[in-house]
Amino acid sequence: MTRRFGRTELPPELQDVLKRAIRIEWITICFLVVTTILLGLVLGNSQAMKAAWLEDLLSLAPPIAFLVAVRVVNRPPSARYPYGHHRSIGVAHLVAAVALTAVGTFLIVDSLSGLFRAEHPTIGSVVIFGQQVWLGWLMIGALSLTVVPPIILGRIKMELAEQLHDKVLYADADMNKADWMTAAGSMLGVFGIGLGIWWADAVVATLIGCSILWDGYKNLKAAITDLVDSRATTVDDSAPHPLIREVNTYLRSLPWVEAAGARVRDEGHVLHVEAFVVPERGKVRLEQLLEARDGCIDLDWKIEDIVIVPVGQLPEEVGGPSRERQSERSG
Repeated sequence: MTRRFGRTELPPELQDVLKRAIRIEWITICFLVVTTILLGLVLGNSQAMKAAWLEDLLSLAPPIAFLVAVRVVNRPPSARYPYGHHRSIGVAHLVAAVALTAVGTFLIVDSLSGLFRAEHPTIGSVVIFGQQVWLGWLMIGALSLTVVPPIILGRIKMELAEQLHDKVLYADADMNKADWMTAAGSMLGVFGIGLGIWWADAVVATLIGCSILWDGYKNLKAAITDLVDSRATTVDDSAPHPLIREVNTYLRSLPWVEAAGARVRDEGHVLHVEAFVVPERGKVRLEQLLEARDGCIDLDWKIEDIVIVPVGQLPEEVGGPSRERQSERSG
């Protein structure tokens, strides 16, 4: 079966990438369900343990959002949704970012409140097969099982996210980084309690919360700016998307084009392009516009929808003269 992102058919090699991404997200969900139950059984009074448990619980949001979005995005355009449902990826990215932000905020507030109140958490003992065992050892054992898998899953998702241009997967990879950092930090907090360092637990949880909150802020900012039609960026939002430059270069290379500039917005997996061209001598044929459009689409599968508009002068936002210069000329 051919997999599609809305109206955009994935290249054969990326169809396998999408299948792998779906499989990885299902593995993630199964892993998180198991670890959430496991940590819940040995929760105790440790703030760091509470943070790890809640973080694992909210970590379910990004993979679930991704799986729902992949199904929704395949719905065809309609009269009500003429642009299709590509924005579902942006909504899923927002959900993942909110989950990260919520986890980080909760950890910071909860940990600092305990620190300011000088709470001294205690970890008791449990009886196993007639032997008393310090609950901290069970906590550390449970946490150690949750360190390595998120590292592996996060690296895989990061690679898949770049190939699919999927910011939900990228945010989920950030969540996986938060998972293993939380687990490692929580083990230090439990050790601190065992050594009588009462404040270690809260300090570790606060530091973990700050790291997670920073990742949440970055993803939340990226998700919101994408949804309000900012310029398309790379999957990690570190730079403008290189396809913007490629589209402009191609259009400017056409013999009948005097000047060209495109504004590109992120629709999820794909990009929506509005290209403005200034024809030489002010004339252009329909065939030339159609050939230019097909040439842009051939640049990359992510160019899902493109409109080429002949104009007498480029808009300012794509390299045309500023409004101040225009007013000076008219004056």
